Amino acid sequence: MKRLFVFLCTLLVVLSAFGAWGTGAWAEQDTEPEWWWKKDKTVQEQPPLKGGPEKDMRDLTPVNNNVLAEQYPGIVFVRGPGDANRVALTFDDGPDPDYTPLILDVLKEYDVPATFFLMGARAAMNPELTKRIDSEGHEIANHTYWHPDLVEEGEVDILVEEVNRTEDTLADILGYRTRLFRAPYGFLYEELVEELDNLNYSVIAWDVDSLDWEDLTPEEISENVLPIVVPGSIILMHDGGSPETDRTQTAESLRIIIPELQEQGYEFVTVSELLNIPATMEEAQ
Repeated sequence: MKRLFVFLCTLLVVLSAFGAWGTGAWAEQDTEPEWWWKKDKTVQEQPPLKGGPEKDMRDLTPVNNNVLAEQYPGIVFVRGPGDANRVALTFDDGPDPDYTPLILDVLKEYDVPATFFLMGARAAMNPELTKRIDSEGHEIANHTYWHPDLVEEGEVDILVEEVNRTEDTLADILGYRTRLFRAPYGFLYEELVEELDNLNYSVIAWDVDSLDWEDLTPEEISENVLPIVVPGSIILMHDGGSPETDRTQTAESLRIIIPELQEQGYEFVTVSELLNIPATMEEAQ
């Protein structure tokens, strides 16, 4: 009987201590528990897209880039020459510390170059990742600082500020000034194109949209690309996006897209190589 009493008392002490830890020590923590689905995400949230998530914007219809390319030949490009089996992979909205490294790893595995249109705000937050893109032989280009909808903003001064701030940021990190520009969402109109020409930029659009911003599977992304690629194609993909975006599927889709196009005889080059234009302001002088 005595042994039973001692056992019950001991059990009561243990349970009380456990209850105190469960309601006290845990409750005193300032941060929420790191659930399994959050473990691979960076703690530091990246700057948002000022104009909003890609999938919320694409239904809008500003001036079509094909029309602008016809109006401004040699300034606006949607594809390259069709006389050689060469194509260019392009990635927007980075650098993102979660997904850009995944994409860089796949590109390195296949020894394929690409062109990355970087947001200035994200490059400023991730300078070492920006340097990695450059050091691994990829091309870096301007995608504005905050990713606004330039058509909705409707002011040339905002374009100039966004472009120059991004260029200053990239120059501080890389030591040179880029010369290729892509508008957020691809949205531009005539006056903005003319100002970009005054600033000595080439405007790069695309003729193949992977639609990876629709949160598709790798197979669905590749199906949006492979059937419509032609010699000279510029392929649009993303290594960043809004905070809830997951670009893992984009990285995985490259393992389908790259070998299939190589099997078809295509060579991957940067945008400046595809179009035979200067990639930096220094080269253009």
